[in-house]
Amino acid sequence: MTLQRHLTRSVAVGNIAMGGGAPIVVQAMTNTDTADALKTAIQVAELARAGAELVRITVNTPEAAAAVPEIRAQLDRMNCDVPLIGDFHYNGHRLLSDYPACAEALAKFRINPGNVGFGKKKDEQFSQMIELAIRYNKPVRIGVNWGSLDQSVLARVMDDNAQKADPGSASDVMREALILSALESAALAEQLGLPGDRIVLSCKVSSVQDLIAVYRDLAGRCDYPLHLGLTEAGMGSKGIVASSAALGILLQQGIGDTIRISLTPEPGGDRTREVQVGQELLQTMGFRTFVPLVAACPGCGRTTSTTFQELARSIQDFIREEMPTWKTKYPGVEALNVAVMGCIVNGPGESKHANIGISLPGTGEAPAAPVFVDGKKFRTLRGPTIAADFKALVIDYIDQRYGRGAKAPAAE
Repeated sequence: MTLQRHLTRSVAVGNIAMGGGAPIVVQAMTNTDTADALKTAIQVAELARAGAELVRITVNTPEAAAAVPEIRAQLDRMNCDVPLIGDFHYNGHRLLSDYPACAEALAKFRINPGNVGFGKKKDEQFSQMIELAIRYNKPVRIGVNWGSLDQSVLARVMDDNAQKADPGSASDVMREALILSALESAALAEQLGLPGDRIVLSCKVSSVQDLIAVYRDLAGRCDYPLHLGLTEAGMGSKGIVASSAALGILLQQGIGDTIRISLTPEPGGDRTREVQVGQELLQTMGFRTFVPLVAACPGCGRTTSTTFQELARSIQDFIREEMPTWKTKYPGVEALNVAVMGCIVNGPGESKHANIGISLPGTGEAPAAPVFVDGKKFRTLRGPTIAADFKALVIDYIDQRYGRGAKAPAAE
């Protein structure tokens, strides 16, 4: 089934196309002190290696702004060309003015209209940042957030709502204020001379239902590319489920040109987890292909052995680790499907649906594991080295199918 995407303008962010029907882009953000150029560059490179196509960094102090050109230079020395986005709050107008090399090194500016300035200074400082974006030929994401919503816009919407014969709810008011803040800021940016094809919008909240409602309304009122994400998704399975629920519904409706999964890492956890979740969301929904998929059964009383679990994890981890190399060595390998099944009930059938699959012996079954290649039985593995033997077959299949352009080995 082909889904109709919400028609938006095309915006170029460095070497990445966003909107205009381009593939949905996965973003990530560092959590290092940007002033530590080497540490930040290393994390950016890790996120890019994991699959982040755009990486946002905090630019909040003069030291951070001064470090941005060195971060870009470090990445270039690492042969990492991922575009950098500068995240500015409160003092972005000064930092971009005082550190022109920072403005040059960034591929995009993120501006929050809720804290770009207050009172009379708000429009002045917003205008200054837009003028700098024009000077340096940079696109801008106008990113509204309900935790830092422009209070003047909120007060105006509340006053208008109070005059209605049938006033809306507090949630209705908040959502309308978010949307108006984004749209009015975009209109001002265009009036100042920033082309519409250099503007991206976002209206982030942390409630799933509010996010869905906000973006449905926003998508119906503009054609700017839209960046999706819960502003604070949370930690672990909660963050993954919340983000997948909200973004999955919007993406299915054709809304969204770029996404970020804003997971709170476990203490000492891997920052790249948010990239992996974003990729898996897009791939399982059929919008992009990033890495070969490994299907594995959940296990039951027929599968008291942990062999299939260990093998599924080993294959999946191996694939992710090797993908940066495989992308150039084995074009098309990201479409590969692997099945690791635990017993005879669904094992053979699921394995036949995969490019290469194995049905491991369940409890009480004969100690034999049939392997299927492109729907046909290829070989039966036996003995204590079944896991290692299957992994070797997967590697051989990849090399023969994607490395030399030859077809996979014929079944026995």
